[in-house]
Amino acid sequence: MRMSWKLGRAAGIDVFLHPTFLLILFVPDAVANLPLVIALFGCVLLHEFGHALTARRFGIGTVNITLYPIGGVARLMRMPRAPGAELLIALAGPAVNFAIAAGLYTVLGLGGSAILGDYASFFLLQLMAMNLVLGGFNLIPAFPMDGGRVLRAVLSGWIGRGRATSFAASVGRALALGFGIYSLLTFNLIQVALAGFIYYAAGVEEAGVLADERRRRSPTPNEEDLWKAPPGYRWIESGQGVWRLAPVTVADWANRRWG
Repeated sequence: MRMSWKLGRAAGIDVFLHPTFLLILFVPDAVANLPLVIALFGCVLLHEFGHALTARRFGIGTVNITLYPIGGVARLMRMPRAPGAELLIALAGPAVNFAIAAGLYTVLGLGGSAILGDYASFFLLQLMAMNLVLGGFNLIPAFPMDGGRVLRAVLSGWIGRGRATSFAASVGRALALGFGIYSLLTFNLIQVALAGFIYYAAGVEEAGVLADERRRRSPTPNEEDLWKAPPGYRWIESGQGVWRLAPVTVADWANRRWG
C-alpha cells in the first residue's frame, strides 16, 4: 500500500505528497510564511513537470511525482540512455525555475509596489529569489541531482555511461559529505537530511547503472536487459563503454532475417 497522499493528476501524471512533507511545519517561520512555502513548492512541482514533460518528448513516461520536505522527485519509467536526451531532461527542471524567476522579474518591473502593493511586491521578490536559488542549487554537479546528471551526460559521450556514472557519483558523494558536515555544524537538520539523501541516492543509482552495463555485456543477455531502440535504429557499442544509436541498414536487416 502506498504511504503517500494523492494530491491529483495533471498532464496524465499522478502527484503525491509524502507524509514526511509535514516536517516542513517544524521549520522555523514556516507556518508564519505558509503562503510563501506553498508557492515555493508549487514551483518545485513545476520543476518536476519540466523533467517529466521533456522526458515524454523522448518517449519516456513518468510513473508519478512525489513532493518531499527536501524537494520533489519525478519517477521516470526508465532513465534516458542517450547523453543528449539525459542532458535536455536534466536541464529542463532548472530551466523552469529560471523561467519563473524571469516572469516574476518582468511583473515586478512593470508593476512594482505602486501597483502591486508593498506586501505583494515583497512576496513576489522572495519567490523570484527562491526560484533562482532552486535552479542554481539543482545545477550543482552533485549526482544524482540535475547538475550531476548534466555532468554524466557530458562525460558519457567520451568515457561511456558506466564510467561517467561512477565519476559523477563520486563527485556527488564528496559534495554531499562536505555539505552535510557544514550543515551539521550549523545545526541545519533539513540540509543534513538532504545531504544524506544525495549521498545515499548517488551510490544506489551508480550500483544500478553498473549492473545494467554488466547485463548488457553478457554473452546471453535477457530480453528485458536490452535497451529498446526507436524504430529504424539499433544500439551499438563504439568502444570504451560508449553506446550510441545507429540507423538499421538493409544489410543489418538481412543479417537478422537470415543470419
